[in-house]
Amino acid sequence: MTTQTSSQIMLPGQAAAPDGPIDMAPMYVIHHAFRRDLRDFVAAAAATPTTDHRTWRLLAARWQFFATVLHKHHTAEDTEIWPVLLERITAAHDAQALATMQAMEDEHAEIDPLLAACAEGFTELAGANRAPEKQGAHAAAADTRAALEIRLVAARERLDRHLAHEERDAISLIQRYLTPADWHTVDVKIQRVYSQRDALRVLPWVLYELPVASRDRLLTMPTGAAVLLAAWRLLWRRLFARRQRRTFRYANCG
Repeated sequence: MTTQTSSQIMLPGQAAAPDGPIDMAPMYVIHHAFRRDLRDFVAAAAATPTTDHRTWRLLAARWQFFATVLHKHHTAEDTEIWPVLLERITAAHDAQALATMQAMEDEHAEIDPLLAACAEGFTELAGANRAPEKQGAHAAAADTRAALEIRLVAARERLDRHLAHEERDAISLIQRYLTPADWHTVDVKIQRVYSQRDALRVLPWVLYELPVASRDRLLTMPTGAAVLLAAWRLLWRRLFARRQRRTFRYANCG
C-alpha cells in the first residue's frame, strides 16, 4: 500500500520483524512477555517443592493472570485485527494470505485447551497443599507436578510456534495491507477493552525484563498514557518485581 517504512524492534526469541509502515513494537513486546512467562513457569514447576504451600498458590494466581492476558490478546486479534485484514485480503483475492488467516484462527483454538490443562494442574497443586497431610499425599502431588511440567512444556512449544508464525507471516500481511491510520483505529478499539486498573497490572508485566532500549521506545509511543507511566515509575515496577521474584523464587528468575 505504501513504500514508507517504520523501524521495527527485534527482541530475544522473536522470529521476525517484517518491514512496513506500522510500528509493531507493542505486539512484539507482549509476545516477549508471553515467552518469558512460559520459560519461567516451566522452570518454576520443575523446581518448586510441593510442600511450599504459599508459592504454589502464588504460581496458580500468576498463571491465571497470564492466561487472562493471553486470552484478551487473542480475542483482540480475532475480533478487531483479523476481520479488517481479512476484508482487504479477500478484496485482493490473495489465496495464500487467506490460508494464513485461517491458520491464525485454528492455532488460537489449539492453544486454549493447553492453557486450561495447565490451570487445572496449578489449581490441583495449590488445593492439595491446603489439605491436611495424609498417606500418599506427597506421591500424588509429585505426580501432579510431573504432569503439569509436561503440559507447560507443550504449551510453551505450541505458543512459541504460533507467535513465530504470526511474526513471520501474519504481521507481514498487516504491513502489506493496512495503513498506520487503519492500525490506529484498531488500536483505539483494543485499548477500550482494558480498564485503567487492567493497564496498571499489564504495563509492569510487559516491561519486566524488556531490554532498556525497547522499554524506552514503548513508553514514549503516542499511545502511552502519562498517568500509567508515572504509576509504573513510582510504584508498580517495584511491586511487580518483588512479587515476581517471590512467585518464581525456585526458578531463579528476575
